[in-house]
Amino acid sequence: MTTTFETGPGRLFIGGQWREAADGGRTEVTDPATGRVVTTVAEAGAADVDAAVRAARETFDAGEWPGLSGRERGRVLHRIAELIRENAEDIAALESLDVGKPITLARAVDVTNAANDYEHFAALAHSLDGAVRDVPLNALAYTRREPVGVVAAITPFNFPLILAGSKIGPALAAGNTVVHKPADETPLSALYMARLFKEAGVPDGVVNVVTGTGPVAGEALLRHPGVDKVAFTGSTAIGRHVAGTAGEALKPVTVELGGNAAHLVFEDADLEKAVGAVIKAFVFNTGQFCMGGPRLLVARPVYATLLGILAEAVPGVPVGDPRDPATVVGPMAGEKHLRKVEEYVELARKEGGRIVCGGERLDLDGGFYYRPTVVADLPNDSRVIQDEIFGPVLTVQPFDTEDEAVALANSTPYGLASGIQTGSLGRAHRVAARLQAGIVWVNDWAMLDPAVPFGGVKASGFGREYGPEALAAYTKVKSVVVSLD
Repeated sequence: MTTTFETGPGRLFIGGQWREAADGGRTEVTDPATGRVVTTVAEAGAADVDAAVRAARETFDAGEWPGLSGRERGRVLHRIAELIRENAEDIAALESLDVGKPITLARAVDVTNAANDYEHFAALAHSLDGAVRDVPLNALAYTRREPVGVVAAITPFNFPLILAGSKIGPALAAGNTVVHKPADETPLSALYMARLFKEAGVPDGVVNVVTGTGPVAGEALLRHPGVDKVAFTGSTAIGRHVAGTAGEALKPVTVELGGNAAHLVFEDADLEKAVGAVIKAFVFNTGQFCMGGPRLLVARPVYATLLGILAEAVPGVPVGDPRDPATVVGPMAGEKHLRKVEEYVELARKEGGRIVCGGERLDLDGGFYYRPTVVADLPNDSRVIQDEIFGPVLTVQPFDTEDEAVALANSTPYGLASGIQTGSLGRAHRVAARLQAGIVWVNDWAMLDPAVPFGGVKASGFGREYGPEALAAYTKVKSVVVSLD
């Protein structure tokens, strides 16, 4: 695998060509399951980012891609989806190697959703249009939806393939060109996709990929005057910087940031089904899921019962080698992420939290593993509850009334996702309306589809990915008024 990446996608992809970084820099890529280096990729500097943005700008201004009809662009996006499916095993293996993602999850979720992303936006590209407006003038007034120009897509380490597609898909469907900067820890699927874009018929310069660090390549891309829009997924702290910097240049920005979702279990819930959803919500992708459910709020009549079920069930969740199809929880994506989880669990102990199960590393082949952990008896103002841990840790709190449940759910700075377990249809709708979150799931978790928009409120960001709402964010509206005199 090292040879493959050294001779092809291990380089930057700019203007349809593979090239080394201007200064020859390279960075290591580590397998989280073993802690061992598997390959190196080019480390872009400011000069490389400038070359990528210039390629995207020249291609956009030449008009070949934005000048195509939506139907023609849609055909290319359909071909991208087909190629993802044709190469599904290779892509799933890359995501598993790069992120530590269980191979079964990579196949069923990451590859499938990525293909669906491009297919969905291929269909939406056909329907991109404006509207005629009735005006009290002797004139014909209508609007046009046009591409914004060059889009900077900056994506995180946890879902490299999916979160790239959620930005590149609508950007291409609307006729934009793109410079993609993947997370420095997990660049491999972005480089693989660059080859598929070319094979699918995406013109040279329409999609460019620069691998490198956030402080250097990411910052250069964010501040480049040739970029017309920024789409970012990552932490809230960096998201504030991204939004502020884009705002200084008056550039539109979409930021999907951190989350710390509450999962509410009412006394009328089907506990057998609820437990499955609760466990999935906090161990999915090893807890490295901004829309995960790390805060469990339980009605007091069923609180002790549910804690007892979790104490028995969670230790049985298969943790191990991500290449084993039976594995449900793999390693954390890196040593720093593992240390962060350890620090929060230690803080929980110091604050009097009860470790119901887990609470320790798992020593396995040098990888970055942590046992799924359940913590009870913490006060609501604990940082363990209020902060985003981003690992397989679940805090559990009781509540007595519906109002208290909603207040607890809304008590953190975040508002990305939330969930409700209840047998009452009325309660489901009533509580969903009161939860401060961009998406609310009822009686399950992580039900996602490219047709359904998601995004945050409060410290979880603004703007939406997926659905026609995402496509609209990659366009600008132009009004045309024609005198009929």
